[in-house]
Amino acid sequence: MPRARRKSDLPVKTCATCGRPMQWRRKWASVWDEVRHCSDRCRRRRKAAGVDGKTTADRDAFDR
Repeated sequence: MPRARRKSDLPVKTCATCGRPMQWRRKWASVWDEVRHCSDRCRRRRKAAGVDGKTTADRDAFDR
């Protein structure tokens, strides 16, 4: 029987939005190359950000 992998041996990526490290998860096994964000929250924040990187909440009335 093969030995289990240690958590420290799992691949790690950096989230494209928040910059936090994220470790490989079993549910991401088939799409690990496509994973860019650590959570749905980060994915939504990235989608809501404008071209200049500011979210709509960060903009004032003159930037709209």
